[in-house]
Amino acid sequence: MTVIARMPDAGGEGCHPLFREVPSSVEFNKLRKRLLRHMRQAIDDFAMARAGERWLVALSGGKDSYGLLALLLDLKWRGLLPVELLACNLDQGQPNFPKHVLPDYLSSIGVAHRIEYQDTYSVVTDKIAENSTYCALCSRLRRGHLYRIAREEGCQALVLGHHREDILETFLMNFFHGGRLAAMPPKLVNDEGDLFVLRPLSYCAEADLARFAEAMAFPIIPCDLCGSQEGLQRNAMKAMLDDIEQRMPGRKDTMIRALTHVRPSHLLDRDLFDFTGLDIQERPVPMGTGSSLTPAG
Repeated sequence: MTVIARMPDAGGEGCHPLFREVPSSVEFNKLRKRLLRHMRQAIDDFAMARAGERWLVALSGGKDSYGLLALLLDLKWRGLLPVELLACNLDQGQPNFPKHVLPDYLSSIGVAHRIEYQDTYSVVTDKIAENSTYCALCSRLRRGHLYRIAREEGCQALVLGHHREDILETFLMNFFHGGRLAAMPPKLVNDEGDLFVLRPLSYCAEADLARFAEAMAFPIIPCDLCGSQEGLQRNAMKAMLDDIEQRMPGRKDTMIRALTHVRPSHLLDRDLFDFTGLDIQERPVPMGTGSSLTPAG
């Protein structure tokens, strides 16, 4: 079952309806500006926005995807994002999922949206043992449906709410468990080659998004699937990062910067850098020296 709601553009109020009842404190304004600045930087750094395109914004009901949508709407309202936005929630059939929350909320703020029901929950719980991790299969199934919806809606990009910590945790999981240096790219093309996958929150801190969500009073919907499982590898990586940040404040920002300054010649990947082709230059012969040695005596 698919529900589609098209909303006319609101206007004349000085801000998007989403922001008409937000806190007026200096602290909140600084937080909002910081998040907008980080999002704009990511969009610019990775050439995400192309005028006239249409973006499908994945909305799960969690703090990160709410923040993603709100900040994109804020940029668009300010004339800084020349794309059309369509919010999309994939109702995956989790037990006790409050189906009314997202469509009611999106309608109340005048945001065009599509709600689609696909029971991937039953598929995941049938295929994966109860004490195993659901995330990988759940994510693959969800992504496949979102790609299909993006095509049906004439979108050029699927936009996801992964933030700075998601990228760092993925990097550490690949580093410690996958034996490779890889993270979540801010921008990529899907395997079929017909859609961009964008992560405009790549520079945004999770703690900032949590404070933003609380101040905005988003109607958060908890995940009853992967969110209910403890002991995941990602949780261990998150705890490690938090411990490092507490001991050495600012390390998360440093780590993100490190991912933007890669030196292939200082790693060990022979496919990435031609170590075999490395050679030294022949030294020039100093002036005034001959080709033979003068015997001592």
